Amino acid sequence: MKKFILTLTGILVFTIAFCQLKHPVITTAATPEAAGFSSQRLKRIDTVLKEYVDRGRMNGAVAMIVHDGKIAYYKSFGYNDVDTKTPLPKDDIFRIASQTKAITSVAIMMLYEEGKFMLDDPISEFIPEFKHPRVLDKYNKADTTYTTVPAKREITIRDLLTHTSGIGYAQIGSPEANAIYAKAGIVGGIGVDKILLADKMKLLGSMPLFHQPGERWTYGLNIDLLGYLVEVVSGMNLNDFFRKRIFEPLGMKDTYFYLPKEKYNRLAMLYTEDSVTKKAVKMKEKINVSGDMYRDYPKMQGTYYSGGGGLSSTIYDYAIFLQMLLNGGEYNGKRLLSRNSVRMMTMNQIGDLNRGPNKFGLGFGITTGKGSAVLPTQEGTFEWGGMFSTTYWVDPKEKLIGLIYRNIWPTSWGNLGNLYKVLVYQAMTD
Repeated sequence: MKKFILTLTGILVFTIAFCQLKHPVITTAATPEAAGFSSQRLKRIDTVLKEYVDRGRMNGAVAMIVHDGKIAYYKSFGYNDVDTKTPLPKDDIFRIASQTKAITSVAIMMLYEEGKFMLDDPISEFIPEFKHPRVLDKYNKADTTYTTVPAKREITIRDLLTHTSGIGYAQIGSPEANAIYAKAGIVGGIGVDKILLADKMKLLGSMPLFHQPGERWTYGLNIDLLGYLVEVVSGMNLNDFFRKRIFEPLGMKDTYFYLPKEKYNRLAMLYTEDSVTKKAVKMKEKINVSGDMYRDYPKMQGTYYSGGGGLSSTIYDYAIFLQMLLNGGEYNGKRLLSRNSVRMMTMNQIGDLNRGPNKFGLGFGITTGKGSAVLPTQEGTFEWGGMFSTTYWVDPKEKLIGLIYRNIWPTSWGNLGNLYKVLVYQAMTD
């Protein structure tokens, strides 16, 4: 009888614990078939990625598929060092650049849920330098001088989340934005050293907008500014906020702005493309992207926390972050967001503004019905990627997460991300 009671108690404890974790936690499926994929058809991914390596289009890549919380596919291909034929480990840490934006957007929504602000509040209520914004009117290319007109209204937090504020991008934006920002000393935030986010974002407040707030979609330094808003509102720098409020609760152990020294050897080598042969070659240690950028910047003891592009991470860590969103804001018993905040983030937030066949939410590109005719991704899929050729998407209807990581820039083979989507969906059986 005593043994029966102990057994029953054990079952009850397990049941309670299981019920508390009602959303999937990422685990490895026994076979691809157990995760709803065909082993045979997944080999097509192997063939294509191996061919890209063999033809010199890339040095290597890591790919992962998670279906309903189960890892159906997780492989690496090629080399971290092509010259020495050193294999690329699948747990290497990659520069994820603009994939940082989704994490900053989640941080903003966490503070929104705490009642710190409303999304339609003017950013100037928290960062006064953005009071009375002005919009570029006439621009003189010869000497980069310009005239402005008053903005029709102030920039809101929602404008920043949706890239409709009129703020441009430094270094990789329009010719006008590149020139105006360079002259003022404003940077894109990737590969820099000892500067501070607060200083550059305050300076950004005096720069002209490139269109009236809310009237167009323009990819820009919006999320870097939101990273500074996190600092202002929370009283923590962005690095500490991410670590304490997001990475540690989720168990993301390999995601950083700047790597600890004991993980330097896990940083994936950054490649570029030979202009003549179009083959992958190692990037020089220091390059010029309208200003100096250091190839191995994650190994620095830097101080600039770019919420728009500064993080490095593993494909596994980022899959955890995406599974949290797919779960409606919760992972492994830790809730970061409510399901309705996730719903808001992953729906069309730009109305009829033009962004090709698809739309934009609060931090993500959103696949529309029209966009779902272009690729197999279902309507409602949310996604983005990074400058150095990392790509992810989450398809809620299929309960599917797909990621493919490379570290190469620039590349003529940027469409591999979409090709990978086709290869993933064709292998699904469930």
